[in-house]
Amino acid sequence: MTIQLGRPPTRALPAPEKDEPPARLASQIIKVVLLGLVVAIAVWAAFPLVANEAWIGLGLVIATTAVLLWLYLTPRHIPAKYLAPGTLLLIIFQIFPVLYTASTAFSNYGDGHRGSKDEAVVAIESGSVTQVPGSIQYALSVATTGDPATGPLVFLITDPVTKQVSAGDADGLKKIDDATITSSGKVTAADGYTILSAGQASLRSKEITALAVPVDGGGIRSSGLSRAYEGKAGRAYDQACDCIRDTTTGKTWTADEKQGAFVAADGDRLAQGWKVGVGFSNFTRVITDRSVSGPFLSTLVWNFAFALGSTGGTFILGMLVALALHSKKVRGRNLYRLLLVLPYAMPGFAMLLVWRDMFNTDFGLINNLLGLHVNWMGETGTARLAVLLVQLWLGYPYMFLVTTGALQAIPAELSEASRIDGAGAWQSFRRIVLPLLMVALTPLLISSFAFNFNNFNAIYLTTEGGPFPADNPMNGATDLLITYTYRLAFGGSGAQYGYAAAISIFIFLIVGVVSAIAFRRTRAQEEVYA
Repeated sequence: MTIQLGRPPTRALPAPEKDEPPARLASQIIKVVLLGLVVAIAVWAAFPLVANEAWIGLGLVIATTAVLLWLYLTPRHIPAKYLAPGTLLLIIFQIFPVLYTASTAFSNYGDGHRGSKDEAVVAIESGSVTQVPGSIQYALSVATTGDPATGPLVFLITDPVTKQVSAGDADGLKKIDDATITSSGKVTAADGYTILSAGQASLRSKEITALAVPVDGGGIRSSGLSRAYEGKAGRAYDQACDCIRDTTTGKTWTADEKQGAFVAADGDRLAQGWKVGVGFSNFTRVITDRSVSGPFLSTLVWNFAFALGSTGGTFILGMLVALALHSKKVRGRNLYRLLLVLPYAMPGFAMLLVWRDMFNTDFGLINNLLGLHVNWMGETGTARLAVLLVQLWLGYPYMFLVTTGALQAIPAELSEASRIDGAGAWQSFRRIVLPLLMVALTPLLISSFAFNFNNFNAIYLTTEGGPFPADNPMNGATDLLITYTYRLAFGGSGAQYGYAAAISIFIFLIVGVVSAIAFRRTRAQEEVYA
């Protein structure tokens, strides 16, 4: 027997894994590109912030960019790298809009109250400009810096003596050097401006007539489309009395800092004011102002009725259809389900417009088909019934789908056990199926309630909030709080963004409280049936 001496045989160890160079290089390139994009966006946002002297916003942009660069250029803080994008988007798209809406609710922001006091003074003075004997005449070309149909208007004028070309808008005059003029002084081309043709200018004649370029002691206004004059302001600001004085009649309007407006001794107020904080007045107005509190409370009651009726009606109908098709004895269940989902698959806004025409009194399908002559949209009761019927048709397919899914998740053994114990179909449904369905569907019902509480399209596209009473064209019988808020903000004689924001806060609190109570009851149900 031969024995060999030496080292024992060794097993080959696996080679250590290494990152593939191409994959690692690609990830580094992607990181550099994304961080470069962040820096580019920050630089792009910095210029308008500096121009508007928004130093707080500039500081936030710089701080956010620095934190993101530090976070993603260091190998540490791995969890924060994943949380940072979502947190940033949450702040931008959720927290910031809510905070901005809340801040607007405590101000008088709206038409006539958008800018500062100095801007209001300039607007009042330039708006009162009239032509007087000896007014300087200019050759005028109307231009824009954007789209000819919608861009901001600019007056290109030529001084009759020096032939200096200037560009004027609501912010004032500035000289421009790169311009081509005719022998009469009319500007035919200017770098950075688009000269409007006669046809384009005539389409915007009202805007051209309303534009006044502020200058010392007056303003420049158009006289037709080819001439302009430097007129004298009929109303001038007097710093000594902090008031606006009419140079012809001597009437004065004194500045009221609480209201952000110039008010005369007889209560007359100039339309142009400035933005100021008004505290809780927008909120108290809902309660104390009878012209507002009455419509608000009645609208709130109908809002609850609409949200509960829409949610409850669609749920009951959808659940009954789902229960009927849940039985295996029904033939062609898949075909029925496909047909029942069709309303949910169609565009909602288009169907709302179709339903509005179907409810027409004279040639609507419903009246013609049933031989009726009901003024559906002209009476309070019928208009409200109409929008609830439309919501029932549009909403039950969704409830049918979710209820079908929840029914399939309930074990069949539970129903079989209840039948063995002698329970009938109704008892089995009420004591077993329905409680289990509510545990699964209550969160969806809460979200559906919140959606219907603010269902703008359902009202605005069907009834536009009407019918309206003769004494209040701002609040209709089918108006929800959201459509009422929209009409306050964008309709009527002028926008009231501050007041509309206050009502939005009310809506947010109402939906939040109802949702919190409902979710608490949902947790209690889950504990019972867990």
